Amino acid sequence: MSIQPLLDRVVLMVEEAEEKTKSGIILSSAAQEKPQFATVVAVGPGGVVDGNEVKMYVKVGDKVIASKYAGTDVKLDGEEYTIVRQSDILATVE
Repeated sequence: MSIQPLLDRVVLMVEEAEEKTKSGIILSSAAQEKPQFATVVAVGPGGVVDGNEVKMYVKVGDKVIASKYAGTDVKLDGEEYTIVRQSDILATVE
């Protein structure tokens, strides 16, 4: 099974949350922050969204930083993904 996003949506595979602080304290899953770094897994075709032409700037394989609380979390075939609008991606990481 695969995910193909529509319009200006992008599917991200988010990096694992930190389980320890820099000083070595182990964090419970409730205390872990949602990571912002992710890898682009699939990109929608773009098109007209809300009356505006949207060109897709990210591509599959890009490392990106996304807004912390943006998107919809989805679990598919045992993997967790986040689907966001391209505008929720803040930067690419090289």
